[in-house]
Amino acid sequence: MKKIIITGVTGQDGSFMADYLLKNTEHAIVAGVRRLSVKNHDNINHLVGNPRFKLIDLDVADQANTESVIAEEKPDYFINFAANSFVGVSWKMPVNHMETNAMAVLYQLEAIRKHCPNCRYYNAGSSEEFGDVLHSPQSELHPLRPRSPYGVSKASARHMVKAWRDSYNLYAIQGWLFNHEGTRRGEEFVTRKITKNVARIKYEYILNDFKPLELGNIDAKRDWSDAEDFVEGVWLMLNQEYPKEYVLSSNETHTIREFVEEAFNFAGFGSEKCRWEGRGVDEKYYHGDKVLVQINPEFYRPAEVDLLLGDSSLARRELNWNPQTDFLELVRKMVAHDLREC
Repeated sequence: MKKIIITGVTGQDGSFMADYLLKNTEHAIVAGVRRLSVKNHDNINHLVGNPRFKLIDLDVADQANTESVIAEEKPDYFINFAANSFVGVSWKMPVNHMETNAMAVLYQLEAIRKHCPNCRYYNAGSSEEFGDVLHSPQSELHPLRPRSPYGVSKASARHMVKAWRDSYNLYAIQGWLFNHEGTRRGEEFVTRKITKNVARIKYEYILNDFKPLELGNIDAKRDWSDAEDFVEGVWLMLNQEYPKEYVLSSNETHTIREFVEEAFNFAGFGSEKCRWEGRGVDEKYYHGDKVLVQINPEFYRPAEVDLLLGDSSLARRELNWNPQTDFLELVRKMVAHDLREC
């Protein structure tokens, strides 16, 4: 039985990764959690008690703690999903993003180099590394042109992963993950913010007493996929003969405006009964005479990435990666979950 350390296991990607590995492998999962005493483990409560699943204290921003854990556990795989991953906040907390998203990777790579150099290492990359894109779609060959502190932190980590791979012959990779969502996505992310508020408005609408959903740039285009499809792609990347990095994406792009429309339509508002009126910050989304969505300029980013569109043809061809959930299915799955939870 091999041992896999997963960080960020209480979040969306880490918890789905743990689910996938416990179902599809015989390996043991060591789940690193910052402040183990804080019981904010909703995404993994169903795993507690599984003899192949163990929680440990691991603060990725603490170099001594990181090295101690890796030296003691000597994992066969290390999958790093721990990150500050909310792009909008990164302008307010740039130092924290560099410490958590870049320096933490350096701590992990150095500890692996010293204590378990045969460990296979994966760090979660991001389409935000492409940033101010030169062309679409973006494949593995597109240059890194990040526009946010978050994107910069992920691009910095990528350079470190490559340097340690080339210098020390480590199996160390950082895939490019385009936007991937799901029912465990944090509510600070725009997709989950939309679906949670659609569910709220659905139930408050009949009382004629609800606050509209507030959004920023609704015309930003993103390449959205299901996070559960992505964790399989990560595992496939980790188990090639030689370390190689891949883009994971749906290969199609949709606006936040489209996400809003599909979410409200699935919740029963009816696309034929809804309409957009106004322009810019005065634009609103109506159902009859009631405002469902309005623009709040506070949610605009200092530097926006207007279009991200991935090209995952290499992963589909070489890894035989075959994502199962399309955009419309993803929106409906998230809305249905939040309607049940509301």
